[in-house]
Amino acid sequence: MKTKNEKVLIDGLDKIILRALMLDARKSINEIAKSAGISGAAVHQRLKKLEGCGLISGSQIILNPKILGFTTVAFIGIYLDKAVRNPEAVKQLEKIPEVIECHYTTGHWSVLIKIICEDNEHLMSLLNHKIQAIEGVSRTETFISLNQQIKRQVQL
Repeated sequence: MKTKNEKVLIDGLDKIILRALMLDARKSINEIAKSAGISGAAVHQRLKKLEGCGLISGSQIILNPKILGFTTVAFIGIYLDKAVRNPEAVKQLEKIPEVIECHYTTGHWSVLIKIICEDNEHLMSLLNHKIQAIEGVSRTETFISLNQQIKRQVQL
């Protein structure tokens, strides 16, 4: 791994290690070392460097929201009456547990959020009582996801 103009350049060995962990973050260092043909200590050292430079920002368990009863996914474009209201609006959005992503965007909306809901009734309630009640929100535009067709990470 090298850096060039703050961009991290990874080599073939780094890619082998990263691809293995992207497929299964629980894979042991020894398993990765064996498939890469290097020692466990070398894998561990490379992982520490990749974490240190910020390329690896953590590992996580990914829950299936449908199993928990969240069957509706929606994207909501939020129009703010003034751009300076963004920080406070985001603080209020953070308090809504169904908001799972929030993006400051260019274009028509000030903010684009992704939310998960139990059903359309739950979505309507969130819109009417929580999201549109935030000070500075002038209106919203909602898109319901019928099916997520692609989900992936950056390719190595």
